[in-house]
Amino acid sequence: MEDIVGLLKKHNLLRVIEESVDIDLEIPHIAFLEIKKTDSKALLFLKPVSKRLGKEFHIPVLMNIFGSKDALRLIFGKEPEEISRQIEEITKLRIEAGLKGKTEFVTKLLSFTHMPPKRVSSKGLCQEFIKQGDKVNLFNLPILTTWSGDSGAFITMGQVYTQSLDGSLQNLGMYRMQVHDKNHLGVHWQIHKDGMHFFHEYQKAGQKMPISIAIGGDPLYIWCGQAPMPYGFFELLLYGFIRGKKAKLVKSLTNPIYIPDDVDFVLEGWIDPQDFAPEGPFGDHTGYYTPQEPYPVMEVTCITSKLEPVYHATVVGKPPIEDKYMGQATGKIFLPLLKTTTPELIDYDMPENGVFHNLIMAKMKTRYFGHAKQFMHAFWGVGQMSFVKHAIFVNHDAPKLQDYESISRFILNRISKENIVISEGICDALDHASPNACYGGKLGIDCTGEEIDAELKEIITNEKLLDQASSICSEIKAVRQFATDTKTPITFIAIKKERLVKEVFKMLRPIRKHTKLLVFVDANVDDIENLYMLIWKVTNNIDAKRDLFLEDEFFGLDATVKGKMDCYEREWPNVVNCDKNVLDSLRKRGLIDISDEVLKKFWI
Repeated sequence: MEDIVGLLKKHNLLRVIEESVDIDLEIPHIAFLEIKKTDSKALLFLKPVSKRLGKEFHIPVLMNIFGSKDALRLIFGKEPEEISRQIEEITKLRIEAGLKGKTEFVTKLLSFTHMPPKRVSSKGLCQEFIKQGDKVNLFNLPILTTWSGDSGAFITMGQVYTQSLDGSLQNLGMYRMQVHDKNHLGVHWQIHKDGMHFFHEYQKAGQKMPISIAIGGDPLYIWCGQAPMPYGFFELLLYGFIRGKKAKLVKSLTNPIYIPDDVDFVLEGWIDPQDFAPEGPFGDHTGYYTPQEPYPVMEVTCITSKLEPVYHATVVGKPPIEDKYMGQATGKIFLPLLKTTTPELIDYDMPENGVFHNLIMAKMKTRYFGHAKQFMHAFWGVGQMSFVKHAIFVNHDAPKLQDYESISRFILNRISKENIVISEGICDALDHASPNACYGGKLGIDCTGEEIDAELKEIITNEKLLDQASSICSEIKAVRQFATDTKTPITFIAIKKERLVKEVFKMLRPIRKHTKLLVFVDANVDDIENLYMLIWKVTNNIDAKRDLFLEDEFFGLDATVKGKMDCYEREWPNVVNCDKNVLDSLRKRGLIDISDEVLKKFWI
């Protein structure tokens, strides 16, 4: 961690804040706004305080270290594309005929000997300072409360180390951890995570589960913790592959878990598989609060640290946030592994305002009629791709996926009812739109063919369209058209919902000559001029099986808040947002410098 702080400072990618700033809301708000800047920097808070606890901490807080492409490059020590090429070499590793081929194969294999972590028997740098038993106190760490609707303080950049019941498998994951009291943490791992798989083993055996939470150290540890690795593959093998050296591990003092020698903090403990407690709500990376639900509880038996540690944290909420850059690197690096299952895949992109699992675009080599539809199901069956809600597939001759203006036009000229697939399957636990937790509708669109044979619509002004639409349904308060020169013009409709949106959609058939896709949003919360945030809103708020309406070449999407009228029985979550009083205070003290235009752009 000292190395990366030095590198960031050397490359003018670090802002040091020497003023006293509160760990409750203030530090997270500063970090959240910083990442919205085009020239965002990592932040080092030297004097964190807690008015709530009446404490001054002598532990600096480090935020946003993954907050730019330049910072990411420094952390990796190389370009993500170079790591991707190295992984591709492994996937294509073959024994060629002859002595030379065999020699080259063995040489390649030997080059991977640095990958497995190395366990040492000595005490680690992370164990210079030790607190055990009654001396364990989580409130002595500057653990942040991020949002005003959060149920408490959460560890947000914890490296969660666990092992299988028989000790043969190790796992490094990244899960949020809620502080319940001075020595208990809520462990928010989801049904598809390896940590949860291990937990079920201990639960079935009736045994306590060992767990250690590391904070800080080499930032690459935390990136490896969120990498989509296959089950049973210890993420620190990936660390060794990228770094070209073994991760050095030491044993925790009060459980059998091994953790990296150079992390800043280690929280050791055990999980009683019978002990659950309410966890959340928490404003998560979707930009919405996740509800309060029961999760396992970790009893912290020991806290160790370096003598001069740094507390590493992140902030999550509406995009763009720090995980934007982490996700972009992950996409590039793991493309070769995804190709081993779907070899026709050329590239894929997860737009930041689709918060990754909500929207993906994929470019493929289409080989025969119906190939893309077959490909969709293969895609939805691969690891973490199975959590993707909305997937759009284009052919190899499509524009670059990251050129959003061009690829959008390409897609909109190829959408027809016949090219749309509505399926269902597992969803991310953070998805709130599906009628059932962790299971809901999925949308696939096959845009691999030629432009559809359809006449352009008869476009009229927004004002005239609003007059027509509102005369049909008085609940409609505003309209805004986009992509009017494509075969699929989009009309966003702000509605004060008093009936099922599907009924309103049917009422609006008379305007179909002017538009093709109607997207309904709530009139009281949405700015229908802001396409960036509208995409964020829509991809969060729809379940394809319930909210997509198809009538020949006239489509509707219901992205409004759902309730009992929609037969939605779950609690619809609130949107995460900054506290105005906190923003005003930070501005007066000169701790934030961000324009009202930027706040409006990102619905802050």
